[in-house]
Amino acid sequence: MSRTCRVVPAILTDDPQALAKMVRQAETFADFVQVDIMDGRFVPSRSVVCRDVAVLEPKLRWEVHMMVRQPEEQLHCFAMAGAEKIVFHFEAASCPLRIIKLIRHLGVKVGLAVNPETPLTTTLSLADSVDSVLFLTVHPGFYGAEFLPEVLDKVVELRDRKPNLEIGVDGGIKKGNIDEVARTGLDFICVGSAILMQPDPAAAHRHLQSLADQATRSKKH
Repeated sequence: MSRTCRVVPAILTDDPQALAKMVRQAETFADFVQVDIMDGRFVPSRSVVCRDVAVLEPKLRWEVHMMVRQPEEQLHCFAMAGAEKIVFHFEAASCPLRIIKLIRHLGVKVGLAVNPETPLTTTLSLADSVDSVLFLTVHPGFYGAEFLPEVLDKVVELRDRKPNLEIGVDGGIKKGNIDEVARTGLDFICVGSAILMQPDPAAAHRHLQSLADQATRSKKH
């Protein structure tokens, strides 16, 4: 099956002004972004909050990656703010199926995020209930964290088991490793600092997308 792999800018900041700058920059070169939300409890760092995103009324499509405890408390806010998909962490939910049902009730797509140390077997049963699975290839919470290549083995295994599921990765991906990552059969790669912390984010995004395209083309031959 022919598969393309899109590079998705991932926005992570604790400064509402920086958020506005990154969203407006991304609007000039991307049609979809991921906004990372951190509560200082599930992960050590804090970020902007839902209302900071809502007031911007982004002119592109976006999803939210919630690195928070008790994600159910914020679902309605992000749905009302215009998120196309809400991605929550398996490890943060006492009852993941309940979170999935709550998101569906809001008319929003559902993404399941999985930390590096979480075995694939623990989340496999949920794969048919969500729109996508997002593997964290870093320990989450910081821009520039160290890439963990062993997570890619889980990507390959899940792709073999669920060939039609949308699968992505997030964390530590840059021009030096995006070729290896894109060859695993992914649908999307979320990239933060290697795009938005660069002097020319648009050029950085184009270059990474080109590398991902080359990797997927070479995999087909």
